[in-house]
Amino acid sequence: MLKHLTIFSLLALMSSCASTDKPEDKLSGSVDSLLSLMTLEEKIGQLSLYTSDWDVTGPTMREGYKEDIRKGRVGAIFNAFTAKYTRELQQLAVEQTRLKIPLLFGYDVVHGHRTIFPIPLGQAASWDMEAIERADRIAAEEASAEGIHWTFAPMVDIARDPRWGRMAEGSGEDTYLGSQIAAARVRGFQGKGYGDVGAVLACVKHFAAYGAPQAGREYHSVDMSERMFRDVYLPPYAAAVKAGSATVMSSFNDYDGVPATASEYLLNEVLRKELKFDGFVVSDYTSVMELIPHGVAADTASAAALALTAGLDMDMQAGFYQDALPRLVKEGKIKESLIDQSVRRILRKKFELGLFKDPYRFSDTQREQSTVMKPEFLEAARDMSRKSIVLLKNEGGDKAILPLSKNVKQLAVIGPLANARRDMIGSWSAAGDWKKSVTLLEGIKAAVSPATKVSYAKGCSITGDSTQYLAEAIRLARQADVVVLAVGEGGLMTGEAASRTSLDLPGIQQRLVEEIQKTGKPVVVVLMNGRPLTITWINDHAPAILETWYLGTQAGHAIADVLFGDYNPSGKLPVTFPRVVGQVPIYYSMKNTGRPLEVNNKYTSKYIDEVNTPLYPFGYGLSYTTFSYEAPVLSSNTMTSRDTLDVSVKITNSGSKEGVEVVQLYVKDEVGSVTRPVMELKGFQKVSLKPGESKEIHFRLCNSDLSFYRKDMTFGSEPGKFRVFAGGNSRDVKQAEFELK
Repeated sequence: MLKHLTIFSLLALMSSCASTDKPEDKLSGSVDSLLSLMTLEEKIGQLSLYTSDWDVTGPTMREGYKEDIRKGRVGAIFNAFTAKYTRELQQLAVEQTRLKIPLLFGYDVVHGHRTIFPIPLGQAASWDMEAIERADRIAAEEASAEGIHWTFAPMVDIARDPRWGRMAEGSGEDTYLGSQIAAARVRGFQGKGYGDVGAVLACVKHFAAYGAPQAGREYHSVDMSERMFRDVYLPPYAAAVKAGSATVMSSFNDYDGVPATASEYLLNEVLRKELKFDGFVVSDYTSVMELIPHGVAADTASAAALALTAGLDMDMQAGFYQDALPRLVKEGKIKESLIDQSVRRILRKKFELGLFKDPYRFSDTQREQSTVMKPEFLEAARDMSRKSIVLLKNEGGDKAILPLSKNVKQLAVIGPLANARRDMIGSWSAAGDWKKSVTLLEGIKAAVSPATKVSYAKGCSITGDSTQYLAEAIRLARQADVVVLAVGEGGLMTGEAASRTSLDLPGIQQRLVEEIQKTGKPVVVVLMNGRPLTITWINDHAPAILETWYLGTQAGHAIADVLFGDYNPSGKLPVTFPRVVGQVPIYYSMKNTGRPLEVNNKYTSKYIDEVNTPLYPFGYGLSYTTFSYEAPVLSSNTMTSRDTLDVSVKITNSGSKEGVEVVQLYVKDEVGSVTRPVMELKGFQKVSLKPGESKEIHFRLCNSDLSFYRKDMTFGSEPGKFRVFAGGNSRDVKQAEFELK
């Protein structure tokens, strides 16, 4: 009888088995009713996630996977998109299988789908939660219109080693900022709820501590104390789970000697019991298989058993669950009830997405055509890109080179990234069409007056040591009134599997910069990169520097908006820039030592060949105007753990242009039962001020802002003295003091 049921009549049958009319109970009843009809093979199929492929002619599916779908041995597919293609694959599941259970389609929608926004590290530089949430709302609308139900984002890993290429995919070094962004991104992807056809399931990754690989090397071991994990790395995951993330992805790394994919402590004790996560957990790509080279599993069966027992619900690509679980159940080594538990979690999300009611509701070609890359989406991308740009240097005061005049007679645009269309959208750029991105050269040409002559020279390649383009670049620079010099890393030089031992400009780009500087012409250096670079020479010699990351589809227009003053930059660094790679790891919230720096005392914590301080501190970023701060004023000089302390900060636009400043609040615990950071971010606000205008910004500090994992590993505050710092970055601050009674 079952093979003749439609998906709708099957739903009705399952719903009739529900024990109560309460929505939550009815859903559980539907899930349990369906589960009771499933064979062991069909159950294991729901735990299996396989990839689609793309050829030059379009999407393809390996024939073996298609047959697996028809047999009910696949629960989800990733890397399949477009309404037409996902509908074709869905038809295999709901029209040719026994139980007609719909597929779940996942994809790496990391910083936009078709309309590409700045890389996540760039978006973090905006410190604008509303804009970040809006970017992922648009990404979800586009992705869902192309048949995608589920994104493998956001990545919320704290990262403090810029050698690690995947820093580009996260929010930088700070726990507080990272937690705020994690929640905003989940809200953006999931919208009003993931039953909404314009929303997708979020997948918080990578759980846990993936952003701290030893030596900054991708996929490497992580070794940290439990205190460090809980104080610094865990909170962004917790924030994302609290915001309602539907799914979580386990990480490649080991934690405390156990790979995360097989860590019952991480997946069950911390994630499910402590954080109250009730969605399902998917492995990272083949990470179940990788338990074997990790050295904790001897074969396919032991790897599958370890992962499932630890709480890993879905196996991405390895196929180990499909291969090993039937035999493990038959031999009594795995209880079928454990498989049922994972199947329930996955089926619940499919029900909540509305896929049993209409399996094709996300595969609508008309919605796809009317949604993708709408003009308002492109404008939002341009706005997000402008907000992500950080002005690192603009010397000269009132005579500063920036903003440039649109009427400059001769403008030379030079550098390997000046007209590099593919690189504008960076890594993990999903279904973004790099051919539709706007280059810096194009953005400049569109912005200047008709009387301006814009010339272009590549100068050199991004990598390699060829000097064949150098002479032409020098010649054009000498003829120009102003030079805009675009240098940095290639768009695919950051992201997964893109660790570097050097943070210098690759290839001969440094030589190009020096040769152009020798011409004596005013030079604006435009950086494009997915991590901090060591640009001390450029900082010492170039009069103006813009950090632009990889800004996405509208990159060229956004950079031009800032270059010519149509937009006053307000971005702030979400990560510290070192002077040399030997300072790494370097971050603003480090701890003091027993021998803190004394310049004239050799036997204190310092280098003999470099200063301790970074080139640019966390939170740093200039504007075309200036801001002055007064010392923070506290509502009281004492508080108890039950009190809230008001901190007011008066800020004035002391320059000649309207501008936006990110006012930052930091706290330092002077004495603790364990060592404490020199300062920690506890709040920030963006404020717009006209020239001469002043505003009083208010923050509230409560006991949770002063709490940490104490010596006995309980979480809470400790009485004592605290300092409060306020300013435009973590270095240039004014302070006040209070005591916690």
